[in-house]
Amino acid sequence: MTALAHLVGMVVVSHSRKLAEGVAELAGQMAPDVVVLPAGGDGEGGLGTDYAAVSVAMAEADSGAGVVVLYDLGSAKMVAEMAVEENDDGRVLVVDAPLVEGAVAAAVAAQGGASMAEVAVAAASATPGAPPPAARRPSLRLVTNAASLDVVLTNEVGLHARPSALLARTVAGLDADVLVRFGGDEADAKSVLALMGLGAPGGARIEVVASGVDAEEALRRIEELAERGFDE
Repeated sequence: MTALAHLVGMVVVSHSRKLAEGVAELAGQMAPDVVVLPAGGDGEGGLGTDYAAVSVAMAEADSGAGVVVLYDLGSAKMVAEMAVEENDDGRVLVVDAPLVEGAVAAAVAAQGGASMAEVAVAAASATPGAPPPAARRPSLRLVTNAASLDVVLTNEVGLHARPSALLARTVAGLDADVLVRFGGDEADAKSVLALMGLGAPGGARIEVVASGVDAEEALRRIEELAERGFDE
């Protein structure tokens, strides 16, 4: 896979080759333009970590925007940090984050053009079992200067992983605060995990509230996305 020069790359380090590959595949489905590379196993088909494989993955994932590395267990962190120290040019960040949730959140942030530091924060903020990380009450700005739209989820499964990621990517980069409301809860539309946390099924009606310079454009994009059935 060829990395896009403006997008941060990712490496998933795990003691299990299959686990690393599975997490990388899932994150890659959420962010098709982001290079997400697995580095799992001891290099001989067993459990463990391979310093050489991690180093190669870091180099291949870096297109110029930097690389964020996620890991599963402590020794995987140690190997990743050793690889970073060996090539210490400030272009790789090893992040302490939940592996699956962090990878998904980081990939979506990277797909939206976030910086390496912003991608790292997105990963670290994805805490399993916590309330949706970007879910919040409307800000003063959102309450006093907002446009809203009711949208029917025209796809069969509603806001599951891929549609949530697509919605988040749709509004990424816009100068707008966008909330999605369903069933008494609300989520930041730029957070795939928060959107998934709403549990909105297919056929449900959600409310989208936006404010800011690009508020109308955000609503237009989301309405168009729903009309396309979230490309499913």
